[in-house]
Amino acid sequence: MVYLGVIGAGECDSTIWDLAYQVGEEIARHGAIMICGGLGGVMEAAAAGCRAAGGMCIGILPGPDRVGANRFLTASIVTGMGEARNAIVVRSSEAVIAIAGGYGTLSEIGLALKAGIPVVGLETWGLSRNGRPESSIRVATSSAQDVEMVWTLAGKH
Repeated sequence: MVYLGVIGAGECDSTIWDLAYQVGEEIARHGAIMICGGLGGVMEAAAAGCRAAGGMCIGILPGPDRVGANRFLTASIVTGMGEARNAIVVRSSEAVIAIAGGYGTLSEIGLALKAGIPVVGLETWGLSRNGRPESSIRVATSSAQDVEMVWTLAGKH
């Protein structure tokens, strides 16, 4: 079984919601299990798309209980670890899809890259080192391309 992570902001606009929903659908169509932070925004939209397409979505929750977990999760894991749960989301994934996002998403991108876990981004952070663009985050232009890229990077195509 392939585990693909989806990371992104806990709040998002309708454009990003639709994009994340489509990513979730594509993950389910590929037969992968989706891992996310389990809350709202990008995480909820991707979980909704994944479930609508018959997929499985696991949420790694930051709090000491399931309060705040989105209703589209197939399963949820309570950690009581706050943002430190980002490491679990990343390490549980064979590849990660970053959609938009703030500093929490950036931390997950950093954790993934440090661990050698491929990251594909949609409307998300770009990196530079010493003023020069860094190409560690592969950039996709659509949800279908995003999931196809991450599927390939996870070594499943």
